[in-house]
Amino acid sequence: MEYNIRDAVAKDMAQVHKLIKELAVFEKEDNAVEVTEEDLKRDGFGSDKLFHCYVAEANDKVVGMALLYNRYSTWKGPIIHLEDLIVTESMRGSGLGAALLEKVVEHGYRLGVKRISWEVLDWNEPAILFYESRGANVLRDWNVVHLDEKGIKTFLNKL
Repeated sequence: MEYNIRDAVAKDMAQVHKLIKELAVFEKEDNAVEVTEEDLKRDGFGSDKLFHCYVAEANDKVVGMALLYNRYSTWKGPIIHLEDLIVTESMRGSGLGAALLEKVVEHGYRLGVKRISWEVLDWNEPAILFYESRGANVLRDWNVVHLDEKGIKTFLNKL
């Protein structure tokens, strides 16, 4: 099946939101998605754009996406963070994931970033092998730390 990768536009966010929900199910976090389609439109296409998104289309339907944003490393300088790269289940194995990742890497190269970072679940061995085969270094000795809304309040209440 042929596909086209392009910059997302606000009207794509309904289909992007469906992909995000599909990823949550895949990652066994069915009820974790709080972001709405409206949030995505506001945050990705408003006056204070918080992310950049690429979508992959096949037969006029969004079947994959990559969402990224700028960060800054105190050791390296400008970097980008790939929040999610999602390929709908029916398109996995088609080369679409590799094509989306290529688009992200080209984007980072154009920006002159020093690093592109993302996370992968430790049980997702096919993704880990894929990333390593493309030259990525999977840092298995680092732990991801999150402070969610409840944690933020707890933290502040202890001051």
